[in-house]
Amino acid sequence: THIPFSLPRYDHATMLQRSRDFYELVNRRRSCRFFSSDPVERKVIEQCVMAAGTSPSGAHTEPWRFVVVYNKEDREVIRSLVHEEEERVNYERRMGKKWLADLQTIKTTFVKEYISEAPAIILVFKVPFHDDEKGVRHNHWYYEASVSIAVGILLCALNNVGLVTVTSTPMNCGPALRRLLNRPDHEKLAYLLPIGYPSDKATVPDFARKPLDEICTFIE
Repeated sequence: THIPFSLPRYDHATMLQRSRDFYELVNRRRSCRFFSSDPVERKVIEQCVMAAGTSPSGAHTEPWRFVVVYNKEDREVIRSLVHEEEERVNYERRMGKKWLADLQTIKTTFVKEYISEAPAIILVFKVPFHDDEKGVRHNHWYYEASVSIAVGILLCALNNVGLVTVTSTPMNCGPALRRLLNRPDHEKLAYLLPIGYPSDKATVPDFARKPLDEICTFIE
């Protein structure tokens, strides 16, 4: 079944201004590793997750599950699992010299205090299939890309309300985190996002983003 659909059609000046306003908003988004302990209202997180849930997905299968962890003890356990099963292995054995050299510019190490310092963590699981009430399995098409698009929208939604995060992909400790959070075996951890306000002494690397001509080609 299809239903009628339309969007407002703005005049050129309004479109240009809205596009500039949105760019200025998202251009202020930065990955931040320094969090205030101030709590974040659940309703705000709910709205941000709902925004992420508007993402397009293959055959509208919506192959994502967002798990929001507020509990301090669970956040500490998550940090410990990431430290022992993921980051230490990455930095000490898996990552090559060139990778580690690139990371020096942002001064990050396998010690991730911010995971538990942030007042909330959003763990995003990708869901490759579901079984209906009759036990029939239905595949979720393009679930990897769909989840990534949803997380992109989530980052914009968080930035829009003045919250910060830093994206991480702790795949190796995914099974342990899945068990900790009582998620079913077929769900796979895709992203881990600490969420909160930037601390009073927060800093970010002094990076510049590529100009338009380095990221876009027009064929007219």
